[in-house]
Amino acid sequence: MTGTTSPRRTLVVSDLDRTLIYSPSALQLAGPDEDAPTLVCVEVVDGRPHSFLTLAAAESLGRIHRAAVFVPTTTRTVAQYRRVHFPGIRPRWAVTSNGGHLLEDGRVDPAWNRHVRQAIAGDGTDLAEVIAELKLRADGDWVLKRRVGDELFCYLVVDVEALPPGFVPEWRQWCTERNWSVSMQGRKIYAIPRSLSKESAVREVARRAGTDRTVAAGDGALDAGVLVAADRSIRPPHGELDATGWAHPGVEVSGRAGVLAADDITAWFEDQLRPSSP
Repeated sequence: MTGTTSPRRTLVVSDLDRTLIYSPSALQLAGPDEDAPTLVCVEVVDGRPHSFLTLAAAESLGRIHRAAVFVPTTTRTVAQYRRVHFPGIRPRWAVTSNGGHLLEDGRVDPAWNRHVRQAIAGDGTDLAEVIAELKLRADGDWVLKRRVGDELFCYLVVDVEALPPGFVPEWRQWCTERNWSVSMQGRKIYAIPRSLSKESAVREVARRAGTDRTVAAGDGALDAGVLVAADRSIRPPHGELDATGWAHPGVEVSGRAGVLAADDITAWFEDQLRPSSP
């Protein structure tokens, strides 16, 4: 590509939980309370504040949204994604359900979901079999909740301290042999079919939006494909990727962990959007 980079031709892709937005337990604000940043609540669950980002990050996202194509890209279900409201921002596009649903102007695209389900059907092991096996393996007080995400994948919410040490590696091996992936993010342990990926949905958004450059952020193993496929990427110094020591050329690491990582990530996005000559 020659000439300058046009920011309006850039797709800005970001995971949500523990990348841009944070639950109270994930804030990691270790300094004095008087030095804490101003927090903005972006999600309410059962009438209570549930997820936050800093005011600085919220303002930065507003500028990013105006300058480029901002696409939230999450493993959250459609319903869970719709609970998130960024101040003054309504992204035209969103990827939910780990790529299983593509939203345009808030509406689910049924054709994309059919395409994804056809791809998953070729993986060989269906969701019902995985759920049944998980029920047999995950039996104990350490299992707090069992969930199915938009009839595409399943996950557990667990007591991390009581989690049997052999469960995740053994469950991962069983799933890998059947073309499924396992990802542990905080208290949640996901089982995802291999054909269900955020990166495939991001490619489709880029095609529809007419962008020619992608920058991305994410913290979990389910974000790795997007981070690798993007032109430039960043991850926070926490989360699943950091815990496993994951690194890749072209993927930077933000300077701060917790909710302040969102400040670093959004500032990094803005730097990527400044026109520059090659």
